[in-house]
Amino acid sequence: MNKNIVDELSADVVVVGGGPSGAATALWLAIRGISVIVVEKKQFPRAKTCGDGLTPRAVVQLEAMGLQPMLNGQHKYLGLRAIAHGRSYELPWPNLPNYPDYGYVVRRSVLDQAVLGRAAEAGASVLYQHEAVEVSRDADAIESLRVRDLSAGHELTVRAKVYVLAEGSNARLARSLGALRDVNKPLGLAIRGYYTTDRSSEDWIESHLDLRDEDSAVIPGYGWIFPAGDGTANVGFGLLSNSQRWRKMNTTHALERFVALTKGEWHFPEEAGTTGATGGKLPMGFSVNPRSGPNFLLVGDAAASINPFNGEGISYAYETGRLAANAITQSLGTRNPRPIVDFSRSLDAHYAGYYAVGRLFVKAISDPRLMSPGVWLTMRSKATMAPVVAIMANLMTQGSSSRIEQIYRITQQLRDRLPN
Repeated sequence: MNKNIVDELSADVVVVGGGPSGAATALWLAIRGISVIVVEKKQFPRAKTCGDGLTPRAVVQLEAMGLQPMLNGQHKYLGLRAIAHGRSYELPWPNLPNYPDYGYVVRRSVLDQAVLGRAAEAGASVLYQHEAVEVSRDADAIESLRVRDLSAGHELTVRAKVYVLAEGSNARLARSLGALRDVNKPLGLAIRGYYTTDRSSEDWIESHLDLRDEDSAVIPGYGWIFPAGDGTANVGFGLLSNSQRWRKMNTTHALERFVALTKGEWHFPEEAGTTGATGGKLPMGFSVNPRSGPNFLLVGDAAASINPFNGEGISYAYETGRLAANAITQSLGTRNPRPIVDFSRSLDAHYAGYYAVGRLFVKAISDPRLMSPGVWLTMRSKATMAPVVAIMANLMTQGSSSRIEQIYRITQQLRDRLPN
């Protein structure tokens, strides 16, 4: 479609952004025969700031989208190695009926191209190197979208019945529609780079949970090493920036300290630095509102769907994209806007309780008086740490009597007793 210079395009649905949430939305719509145009600013493949680790929740969504053949060629891992206070535990993903007990490490350049390519195969029209510039409004609804072809400098108008904003954390168009982030809710910062290592085929991704800054103060965050199976590892650092002190932290220097700390054990090159490392913001726990309007929906990072427990966003991008496609399908099929208008409430029904507990967790670890002893306590034994990791990854079976569910219910009860 890039080769055809036209003034106007139309479809049932326009999706702004071809990342995980936008591509998933487009794929599920196209499979159902709904016409959809994806407006994507970049030319794929392209790199993104991400840990590249796919949890079992993400694997379920990718398998449902028919992408198991792509996953078969990627590095499979079995669980998490948690390291803190001189202890290290290898914690397999829990064995649950609704999730696999494994994950994958897949570079986003590969992953995003595969999902968006699958959407195109299903019938979605993808406009690469096209930037969504501005929305035209009719009262509270979107009337049309002004789009610029970055390769030709040509502008066109794109019209649809429904608009899906999957712009990522920047979400410029969403902000123009009044979708704003609650600054009192969690926001994360993350940075990552790639480093060569002879341990890239390990069965475990690794998290270091007791990092400190240059003044030896406990940091509300963690460092990760995700072996990619290709002779490299994705190495990163993430923290919560809720308090004024941590908002000013230099994440590049923090990553440098973490690489220096782990260089010996992971055999990173002696000259390993942070050249090529990239960072970004992580809006969490549905801190953005509104997330839907008369004929538009926000999904993925634009909707701040990232898990506040661990900063993981890929699975929630796929899930919110699929939920958006369900709402749009119902709305178009019944000619009733209500499923779209109520999309924000639908997201809350799926996630609000879990994210409320996550915000309690964030508040606790933002206080070094609580975080350090809390990590020390949970790391006293593997039996204590395993359910905590499962809860943080949102790998639970509702109604189960397992130890994981019992601990989570206790946490919920504590959350319910505290003021908002």
